[in-house]
Amino acid sequence: LALFFGDILKNFIPEQAAVAGYALGGILLLGVAVMTKFSIGSLLLFILFVTHALVGAVELGTDSWIQNITGNLFTSEQGKWLFIWTSVIMFGLRFCAHFIETKVGLSPIGLLLVSSILAFLGLRFASGMDSFPAALAALGIYAVGKTFFWPTMLAVVGDRFPQTGAVAMSIMGGIGMLSAGLIGGPGLGYCKDRFAGEALGKAADAAVHAEFRAETPSRFLNIPATEVFGLDGPKVAAARKAGDSGTPAQQAAVQADQQGDRDTLKIDSFIPATMAVIYLGMLAYFASIGGYRRVEMKG
Repeated sequence: LALFFGDILKNFIPEQAAVAGYALGGILLLGVAVMTKFSIGSLLLFILFVTHALVGAVELGTDSWIQNITGNLFTSEQGKWLFIWTSVIMFGLRFCAHFIETKVGLSPIGLLLVSSILAFLGLRFASGMDSFPAALAALGIYAVGKTFFWPTMLAVVGDRFPQTGAVAMSIMGGIGMLSAGLIGGPGLGYCKDRFAGEALGKAADAAVHAEFRAETPSRFLNIPATEVFGLDGPKVAAARKAGDSGTPAQQAAVQADQQGDRDTLKIDSFIPATMAVIYLGMLAYFASIGGYRRVEMKG
C-alpha cells in the first residue's frame, strides 16, 4: 500500500511521494491494528499472503516482460508464438487440477511445491535458450509450473480458513495484483536495465557505453541507492535492425541487451525457488499436525 500511494502521490509531490506513501501505509496498518485490538492473527495465513506476493511477481510480473525478452532473444514473431504456447499450456492444464489431486495424490501444498520447482527449472533453462525449439521446451516447463500457482493458493485459503469467506481470497488476489504491478514488472525491468548496462560496460570501452547509455536512470522501488543506467531503447532497436551489417559498437550493444535478458531470467528464477522453500516448510508443518485437511465449519 505504501508503494501504491507513493506511486499516485509522485504526480503531486514528487520529492516527498515515497515518504508520504509509507506514512499513509503506516497509518492504515495502525488503523487495522487498532480495529483488531492488535491481534497477531494466523501465522499461516500471513505466510500465504506473503507467498502470494511472490506468486504475483513471478507469474504476472514475468508475463508482462516475457514476450519482450523472447522477442529480443529471437524475433518478435517468435516471441508472440512463445507467449501463445505458454498460454495454451496453462489453459489446458487448469482443467486437470482435480485429476491431479485425486488420481496422482498430490495435496494442494504438494502441487504448489512441484509447480514452484518446475517454474524454477523452466526459468533457469530459459535463461540459456539459444534456439526456438529450446525456448519451446524451457518456457513449456515454466508454463506447467506457473499454471496452478494462483488458483491453488486461493483454494488453500478456502480450505484452511473457511470462516473468512471471500474476504481472505480477495485480499490475497489484491496482494498478488499489487505485487505484480509494483514489484514484479518494475523489478524485472530494473534488473534488465542493470544487467544490460553492466554487460555493455564490461564488453565495450567507455565511449561505446556512453553512446548507448539511457538518458534517464532506473530505480527499484524508487530507492535512490538502487539507481542504475540501462541502455537506450531506440538505439538498441536500431542496432538490432542493422543485424550483421551493424558496427562493432552496435553488435556489442545488442549482445549486452540479450545478456541482460538472460541474467534477468536467472534472477527471476529465484522467486519460485524461494516459494519452493516456503511450500516445503508448509508440508513439514502439515505433516506435524497429521496432514493437510480441509477445515469444515460447523453450524
